[in-house]
Amino acid sequence: MNLKYMEGCAFVKEQETLFAEERKQKIMKMLLNREKVTVGELVEHFNVSGATIRNDLREMGNRNMLVRTHGGAILCTNTGYEQDGRKEGQSTELKRRIAEAAFSLIENGDTIVLDTGTTTLELAKLIGTKRGIVVVTNDIKIALAIEENESISVLLLGGSLRKKHHCTTGPYAKAMLSDLTVDKAFMGVDCLSAKRGATTADVNQAEMKKAMLSIANKKYYLCDSAKLGGSSFVQFADIGQIDAAITDGSADPAQIKDLEDCGVKVIIA
Repeated sequence: MNLKYMEGCAFVKEQETLFAEERKQKIMKMLLNREKVTVGELVEHFNVSGATIRNDLREMGNRNMLVRTHGGAILCTNTGYEQDGRKEGQSTELKRRIAEAAFSLIENGDTIVLDTGTTTLELAKLIGTKRGIVVVTNDIKIALAIEENESISVLLLGGSLRKKHHCTTGPYAKAMLSDLTVDKAFMGVDCLSAKRGATTADVNQAEMKKAMLSIANKKYYLCDSAKLGGSSFVQFADIGQIDAAITDGSADPAQIKDLEDCGVKVIIA
């Protein structure tokens, strides 16, 4: 008996027999809702063999619709499938836990970069209890989140506004970073792996992230488990530019070991 995924729910029964392309479209819809699926879930969901599902995932991977991972797939975040503000409501509690782990790395008096992203936004909401912090960011929502806190100074980077992503990029934003040095950078990623390092979907965003990393003494990456092991369109940091990755308890142990074998400290939220 087939099962059908409903957003925010478990699986419910699905009766119809699907053609291959229909099945792939439904897999894509599941990924857009959940960001991660396993072969086992899909086998049960569609009532087909593991070989059939793996073939579907392989073909979808070849079409840049998703990224194959050990035992499943994650949402591909290349320029054709990059998410925008729609993802802000997804996995909020998970993002908060990762943000709390990152918060423990911040000390009073630190100067920090907060990269744009929904998890770094959760981190911004926490830092009001610190004193003497200087935050450099290109994210408008992050700046607004800490605007009222008198003990936190904010340097908002100007530049070209990236529509639907509430952040700035471009040469003017990068130029503002060139004379700065910060203690720590807290970065968002679309994918993180031992092989490709940190990757993102947008070329301009990648250049902005590189500029942020270039001024930071310590570099931390906030990355939920669905983003581990894959690769997005543009690399902005190789594995040697990662001091620590902060992820959640659902991370694949093999992917964690790969990162640790490359000298990356992995912090489980």
